[in-house]
Formats: sequence, C-alpha cells, structure tokens
Amino acid sequence: MSLELSSSVKYWLNFFHPILMWALLLLSLYGAYLGLQVQRTRNAQGEEKKELIKGKYNVKHYQIGSILLAFMVTGAIGGMAATYIHDGKLFFGPHLLVGLGMTSLIAFSASLAPFMQKGANWARMTHILLNFVLLGLFTWQAITGLGIVQKLLTQG
Repeated sequence: MSLELSSSVKYWLNFFHPILMWALLLLSLYGAYLGLQVQRTRNAQGEEKKELIKGKYNVKHYQIGSILLAFMVTGAIGGMAATYIHDGKLFFGPHLLVGLGMTSLIAFSASLAPFMQKGANWARMTHILLNFVLLGLFTWQAITGLGIVQKLLTQG
C-alpha cells in the first residue's frame, strides 16, 4: 500500500523546508547573540556581572540551542523527504551535501554541552568555532536555497 498525495500537496510541501530554515537562520542569529552574552557574563566583574547574570543568557542560549538542534535535524530530513516526494529522487549537489554537513556540525556542537558545563575550555572554543562555521554555511544555504525555490515557483 502506498500513500498517494495530490500534486498540489506535493508542490506546497516543497516550501515547508525553506520557510522553516529561514526561521531557524534567524533563530541561529539570536542564539549567537545569546552565546556572546554568555561570554560577556563569564568575563564580567562586579556590578556588571551581577546585572548580566539577571539576563539568564546561559539558560536562554541552551534552550535556543536545543530547539535549533531538534528543528534543524527535522528540517534537513523533511527537506530531503519533500524533494523525494515531489521528484522521486534527491539531487546530489552542494545544497544537499552542505545541509548534511550542517546536520553533523550542529549535532557535534550540541554534544559538547556536558563538557562545557564542567568548565572544559577546549569544548567551549570548539563549540564556538563549529557554530561560526555553521552560521556561515547556514547563510550560504539560505542564499542557494532561494535559487531552488525560484525553480520550484517557475515550474508551478
């Protein structure tokens, strides 16, 4: 038994992935801001530190990171599924490969959290480096993804 979707549903499924990913890119920028605030808090002294602690940036950063991990992995799988449903195949190219790489990077970055919580500076530096690379790749993906969306729109 196979699931048959109408051509209209197949078409509109293609737009769920790019909309989700653009929202996650914006959320990633917010997560980066929170991470910078965590660093500021860690390095602050006296009254400035007390004031920054009130912002609970560490908790917010951890929560946003968890949301990003869950939805980026789900979005990557969903994007591949929507492409397969629409076209009957995946298109092997830079967008797919970078997306798979990003999925690995975010998982690796998140896996460093227990080490960072124990104060491991190597984990913190690796986390920051991975996330800057991830943010750069994410921006590139968003831009190249617009070309894919444009193709879908012209195909109708």
